[in-house]
Amino acid sequence: MKLKLTRIEEPFVLELQNEAGNTCVMDANPAIGGKGLGFRPMELLAGSLAGCAAIDVINILKKQRVEPSHFSIEINANRKEEIPSPFETIHLIFHFDQSVNLDKVNKIIEMTLQKYCSVSASLKQEIEITYVAKLI
Repeated sequence: MKLKLTRIEEPFVLELQNEAGNTCVMDANPAIGGKGLGFRPMELLAGSLAGCAAIDVINILKKQRVEPSHFSIEINANRKEEIPSPFETIHLIFHFDQSVNLDKVNKIIEMTLQKYCSVSASLKQEIEITYVAKLI
């Protein structure tokens, strides 16, 4: 994997680009001079966990011929109040429509976070990752 990070505006507006040319804008917290023009790095980290889990969960459901008409994940993350301020917890709330069996999807989520999700595997030594699945 190769990524390129470039400052596109002072003081902290950054553009992250991958090998395919896709971009994501990042910025710092306004408390230190950020302009609110992009995601903060820690937001991207928590979002990456949710994105990785989502891809794995959807892929497993597809293999089981289950294709929910609604799927989303809420992310609630808490950080330590010190420098550095790493995550203490990341809580994922999975939302599915009524076509999904909640017991089955809970097993899939557990398996995803414990076995398949590379981001979870990268973080789980330091961060408690929890989840809940909800039907809407």
